[in-house]
Amino acid sequence: MAKNTSFKQLGKAVTDGIVNRLLRVGRGSRNTFNANRYAFNFTTLDREQLEAMYQGSWISALAVDLMAEDMTREGIDIMDDNPDVIDVINEDLERYQIWNKLCEAIKWSRLYGGAVAIIMMDGDDMSTPLVRIRPDSFRGLMVFDRWQVIPSLGSEVVQKLGPDFGKPMYYELVPGYIDLELANKRIHHSRVLRFEGRQMPYHLREMYQGWGGSVLEPIADRIEAFDLATQGAAQLVSKAYLRYYKVENLRSTLVNEDARRGFEAQMDAMREFQSFEGLTIGDKNDEFQVFSYSFSGLPEILLQFGQQISGGISVPLVRLFGQSPTGFNSTGESDLRTYYDGVRRAQDVNLRPAMMKLLDIIYQSAFSKRPGPNFKFEFKSLWQISSEQKAVISQAQTNAILQALQSGAISTSVALKELKKLSESIGLFASISDEDIEAAEEMDNGMMPPAPEGFDNNGGEQIEGVQRADEDESA
Repeated sequence: MAKNTSFKQLGKAVTDGIVNRLLRVGRGSRNTFNANRYAFNFTTLDREQLEAMYQGSWISALAVDLMAEDMTREGIDIMDDNPDVIDVINEDLERYQIWNKLCEAIKWSRLYGGAVAIIMMDGDDMSTPLVRIRPDSFRGLMVFDRWQVIPSLGSEVVQKLGPDFGKPMYYELVPGYIDLELANKRIHHSRVLRFEGRQMPYHLREMYQGWGGSVLEPIADRIEAFDLATQGAAQLVSKAYLRYYKVENLRSTLVNEDARRGFEAQMDAMREFQSFEGLTIGDKNDEFQVFSYSFSGLPEILLQFGQQISGGISVPLVRLFGQSPTGFNSTGESDLRTYYDGVRRAQDVNLRPAMMKLLDIIYQSAFSKRPGPNFKFEFKSLWQISSEQKAVISQAQTNAILQALQSGAISTSVALKELKKLSESIGLFASISDEDIEAAEEMDNGMMPPAPEGFDNNGGEQIEGVQRADEDESA
């Protein structure tokens, strides 16, 4: 039979560290440090306080906005076998301002702990699953924060295994928030891109109605300290010196009405001479003193508060404050590269699933079919290379394409397509037009024997040209 071991015995067996009861050192000793305990801070649930911080504190606004703007600033590189597909998708992304809407959704998810972007499909019943996508039905996104929508709970959660398992099945707009056709209607989760803020453990997530936490919650006290220290420093500057004026029998002077008026007239005359002549006048028996103080230590205190905020939101000082890095051979490049790596991770974790779903819908709306296996995308790099680096890279990539052309590995039309793809990254070959590529294809086909019926000149099955679903076939 196993021997029962009490919690006290177990703790005594595994306790590690030094404890000195006489000096009151170590855990469990009676000192002020052991009286510390962490308390819950539910700033996320105080919507008005979050909005006041975002509206009135520039450092709070930057903590919310910077990551969201950097995640959506450069967009994506779309890859497909047909360049026309890339042009059509990019055109729709720009037409419906998709990146602005995604940036807005990420901002409000960071501020409030959650937000949704509703996929607007023309003529659809929003309460039904988004299964069949009709041609030319995509109309962009509409963003709402977590306080503007009511997610379904209880039995109305997604039961199908997958990334949405356990999440709300439906969303409804809060009555009175917005006067739109969507008001008071249920929206199926398949028509919603859901963004959550800072991830929370299970029990806290339940308290937050299934949403995440605000990024301002753990650093709210540090932001308050920074703003308070800044205001205090400004007040100290306005009182850079104190003047002390001793007046004989001041108390009796103030209680006498005539003497009081005479004293106030004397003070007015003193201020007037100080302003115009730089002189301080007074009675022979009066005493005038000036006390000044230094501001040493204030910059270091403000910098320490700023560094804590910077660490709390994982944004380096060079990006958060826009200040030049200090120190020997310090350029801030390593800090920015580390930060951009963090942005890429946030893109892959929080933005990639939404983009995969959204691009699939845009593709089906434009071409009336599902995208092929070679339809992919990658987020563009945030790191901007110098002109010298760009010249070296462009030369290497161009030489690789030309060598493949000279060796016969690719045709002239394929070489032109590859060179045109480089125009966005290196700024060259943008003048290559679709007509140039079509002329090269005709030349390449003219140099080859006629293909059998039903096959292209490469020996494969004939591939139909890509055409938007909303375009007339004759066009």
